Amino acid sequence: MEEKIYKLLNRPITEAGYVLDEVFYGKEDGVNCLRLIIDKKGYININDCLAVNKIVNPILDDADPISESYVLDVCSKEKGSDIDG
Repeated sequence: MEEKIYKLLNRPITEAGYVLDEVFYGKEDGVNCLRLIIDKKGYININDCLAVNKIVNPILDDADPISESYVLDVCSKEKGSDIDG
């Protein structure tokens, strides 16, 4: 599941200037959760997470890769990145 979603979302996220670092899908506290961990040069802030959320929401709605309901969580890595470029 994660690999399919990664392939679906990696290009549009990259084109927007971000890195899709990890995709996680599973249950957290009994709720299905799709977590996209993003990165970029420098630090990710809430506006970056919102921007990526706006990019991926229509793609996920259209492709409908997950049949059950879930919570989408776009978040950053724990620390700032050393990504070059």
